Amino acid sequence: MLPVSWLSFAKREKLTLTERASRRGHSRTSRAHSGNKGATQYLLRPFWLLRVLSSLFIGAVILAVNFTSDWETGLVNVNTTYKSFSNIVMNVDIGLRVGLKGLNITLTGNPINQMNETINYNEKFDWILGKHFDEDYLEALKRGLPNPILYVAEKFTYGSPCAVQSQFRISAYYASTMMWLAFTTWIISNVLFCMPNILYGAYLILVTASCMLLSLVSFSAVREAPMCTIAFGSSILKTTFGGSFYLTLVTGTVCFLIGLMVIFLERTRPKIIGRLFNLDEAEVDDDHEDVYREVINHLEDCSSPTIPLQLML
Repeated sequence: MLPVSWLSFAKREKLTLTERASRRGHSRTSRAHSGNKGATQYLLRPFWLLRVLSSLFIGAVILAVNFTSDWETGLVNVNTTYKSFSNIVMNVDIGLRVGLKGLNITLTGNPINQMNETINYNEKFDWILGKHFDEDYLEALKRGLPNPILYVAEKFTYGSPCAVQSQFRISAYYASTMMWLAFTTWIISNVLFCMPNILYGAYLILVTASCMLLSLVSFSAVREAPMCTIAFGSSILKTTFGGSFYLTLVTGTVCFLIGLMVIFLERTRPKIIGRLFNLDEAEVDDDHEDVYREVINHLEDCSSPTIPLQLML
């Protein structure tokens, strides 16, 4: 056994070496932090501007597409009769715009002023809860709207053999539900991005993207069902996906890429992503905790009687 004085001397020397190594490590870490901070400092303001604008854009799109009427659009130019009990044929553009809350039927004359009348109609028919589509159709009959508008609207009535209304209404209902769920997860993701662990925010933005893409799947599923032909003589009114559909697709893809990018940077470059999200203080606390654990481990090693022999050798 070595004398107690040798053991205490070895412990003091061990602790001194540990402190010196810790200081050198801190100096290297601080220099590295300062270098990385200088390299990323100029990115902070553009990043914050991009972050705010992209978040506002995503939220605005999710809200707006719930109330737009161009998820599916169609337009056809035909020569058709204008009103009942009349043989007068006019050249008009008939448009159909389908949204999540209902549809719009447009009728525009070529030219607009014909037969001492302005032919420029835009009629909305809703199928939201609490308001039946057939009520709007009966109101259009009472108002004496032009024949082309009534003909297209009749295809979407509840008693029509086409059964188009139920297909669109159900698919639009589930699509709207997924969009509102996406709006909820978008709000939560913005809150979580302000927390020390930004991974939860990245996971929620991925959920937001998934909800938006699922809404597209729900709405597009109606196209797989057999559709009734809307024909005006030899001309057929065909519909395709509209601006709101593709805007939702682009926004959902952007959300998906943002979530993957944040997760990738957090796994590979945690310090850089921490500074971009203003998490420097949390990183410093983690560094201090690691140094504290290292010192504790060295002190525990110093309590062993074999350490002084190794130091003497």
